[in-house]
Amino acid sequence: MSKNSRDQIAFDKAALDYHSQEPKGKIEVIPSKPHSSQRDLSLAYSPGVAVPCMAIHDDPKKVYDYTSKGNLVAVISNGTAVLGLGDIGPEASKPVMEGKGLLFKIFAGINVFDIEINEKDPDKFIETVKAIAPTFGGINLEDIKAPEAFYIEQRLKEELDIPLMHDDQHGTAIISAAALINALEIAGKKIGEVKMVINGAGAAAVACGKLYISLGLDKNNILMCDSKGVIHHRRENLTPEKLNFVAQTDKETLEEALKGADVFIGLSKGNVMTAEMLLSMAEDPIVFALANPDPEISYDLAIATRPDVMMATGRSDFPNQVNNVLGFPYIFRGALDVQAKGINEAMKLAAVKALAELAKEPVPEMVKLAYNVTNMSFGKDYFIPKPFDNRLITKVSIAVAKAAMDSGIAGKPIEDFEAYETQLLDRMGRDEKLVRMMQNRAKANPKRVTLGNGEEYNILKASQILQEEGIAYPSLLGSKKLIKERMAEFGMDLDIPIIDPNDDEQKETRKKYRETLWDKRNRKGVNEYKAKQYVRQRDYFGPLMLEHGDTDALIVGFSKSYSSILKPILEIIAKKPGVNKVAAMMMILTEKKPLFFADTSINKNPSVEDLVDIAKMAEITVKSFAIEPRIAMLGYENFSGKADSSKKVAEAVKILHAKYPKMVVDGEIQPDFALNSDHLADYPFSKLGTNPANVLVFPNLESANLSYKIIRGMKAAQTIGPILMGLDQPVHVLQMRSSVDEIVNLATIAVLDAQTKDKK
Repeated sequence: MSKNSRDQIAFDKAALDYHSQEPKGKIEVIPSKPHSSQRDLSLAYSPGVAVPCMAIHDDPKKVYDYTSKGNLVAVISNGTAVLGLGDIGPEASKPVMEGKGLLFKIFAGINVFDIEINEKDPDKFIETVKAIAPTFGGINLEDIKAPEAFYIEQRLKEELDIPLMHDDQHGTAIISAAALINALEIAGKKIGEVKMVINGAGAAAVACGKLYISLGLDKNNILMCDSKGVIHHRRENLTPEKLNFVAQTDKETLEEALKGADVFIGLSKGNVMTAEMLLSMAEDPIVFALANPDPEISYDLAIATRPDVMMATGRSDFPNQVNNVLGFPYIFRGALDVQAKGINEAMKLAAVKALAELAKEPVPEMVKLAYNVTNMSFGKDYFIPKPFDNRLITKVSIAVAKAAMDSGIAGKPIEDFEAYETQLLDRMGRDEKLVRMMQNRAKANPKRVTLGNGEEYNILKASQILQEEGIAYPSLLGSKKLIKERMAEFGMDLDIPIIDPNDDEQKETRKKYRETLWDKRNRKGVNEYKAKQYVRQRDYFGPLMLEHGDTDALIVGFSKSYSSILKPILEIIAKKPGVNKVAAMMMILTEKKPLFFADTSINKNPSVEDLVDIAKMAEITVKSFAIEPRIAMLGYENFSGKADSSKKVAEAVKILHAKYPKMVVDGEIQPDFALNSDHLADYPFSKLGTNPANVLVFPNLESANLSYKIIRGMKAAQTIGPILMGLDQPVHVLQMRSSVDEIVNLATIAVLDAQTKDKK
């Protein structure tokens, strides 16, 4: 079996495992109101629920005040055109619709019910959608085949008074239109003069053509091609949609159509455009090869063939990705928030303009870090925003909301857009995409990561994910025999290096490592015999691999206590210059934003000086994630300093204020006050102001460790770490019995550490 076949089998299994793990599927419904007491239940249901029922009966618009309608979208399909799979039916389409619901939620905070309708008759489908429409604030039609999709959408838009959009048509049109505007500007071409070829004549292609025309493209300058070639005046039996793009031309084939063309829009299938076709296009050609996963012409071939080409694809691994997720979450967000009666052309054009303008603005540091680039500015390699750009929710949603208001279809106009912008940011959390951004940054420059405890299932599974996702080049440390046995037991066919400290292959390596260990520890209780024994232990062998550059990063722990694993690391790996004591920090991913807890694993009762060092290391580490640290030095008193621990914290804060006046840090303060704007307002003298802290430095190990373990045990938030701070090499120690996700996330941070070390 070939490697590609094995990889595909492994990926298919991973996909099934992902969807089948409890709870099954990808979305769930959770209560949004208190429900613990009898009084709560009497308000939620009988008899209390009768009150909002009658209020809505008296004024139907009150449904937006007393129910979830205003933030609820239906993703509806009949499964007749699912991805590239075709007509696979409503049941088989459900995973896709759930996935669309997940994207609505994570990118725009919109709740979704996915609805799969077993009906192909367009009129009956329409009646079904109309019948359930009162439940929803908006409707997203998905994966419905053309030409029925055109008819269904048009009628529903005419007969319903809520936002409705067939994303397969308009999503691609909106995103590609924004990219087109900017690509034309960079190429120095005017939209009214360019000649365009659109390959594909389905729902997306037709919507793209119509939107481009509304932007100023001359309809007479469009040649649209389907599977039979150019749609010209001699063709017969064309659908009404294709008739709109009939061209008066003698050209028959895609090859002929492309000669002298300025723009190619590919919405068809992979590899239909050759290098020769690209060479025949006009100077500074614009090529949007949007077929997935294989573009109409590969990015590398296009760039090699025409250095002057302006290239976009639908793929995330090349510049200028045309991705519908740049549009639909934020278009619906803006439309829902003004209770729009539809999604009209003005709102679509507003989204186009907002996306195009956003690409010209300075790129935030977090986005640069996510894609592992130091320079990202408007030009050939960046003319459409990146999906991980947190500014999308404000820029696009606000533009759409304003367009709905200006065009007279907003049921509830927004009066204060500054407050609305804050509401949007608070709804999502400014850094909720942090893990995805970190992984994307790691993929841009993956490093060798060695993982201890290679015989454990979670370590093996995490290594598989790291390799398949391109986050790292993993290797496993442990008994080769046992690891292979465990792979066979778990049905894993992993092509990952295994490093066995006791293997004969490591004889020369052990000798080299023994000399290093002896040299480092010969005056600290380690004799030559002990050194010889230690290098056969993976707890020592791993750090020695790192010290000798035989790996780029190290992940150890999982089955032993933190302190026992840390000891050999500290004996071998040097501290960073100026660091007196290392420390550990946990990243807590809350719904609103990430929080950082320090020190959670190492310093039992830190001194004043230790607290100063911990706070400074935490600041540096948090900044490496492109997050501005706001540090609260915790105590069980607020700025009173009576207890010994409070006095210690207060003294540390005094030193920090003197040594680092620009550092946003204050305390001693209780954590509930540090995280609450209203409470912080009681202390106007504090450097934190009224903006809550995101870094919490605890006065001792007990309080820090217990705090994060309560959160981890309750599964109230995702935890990442402990992130080891202060060492000169990328090494981190896992919590005992870490989950697969926790291992992957900590390994991702190790890759980022190694990337930073490279730059230095």
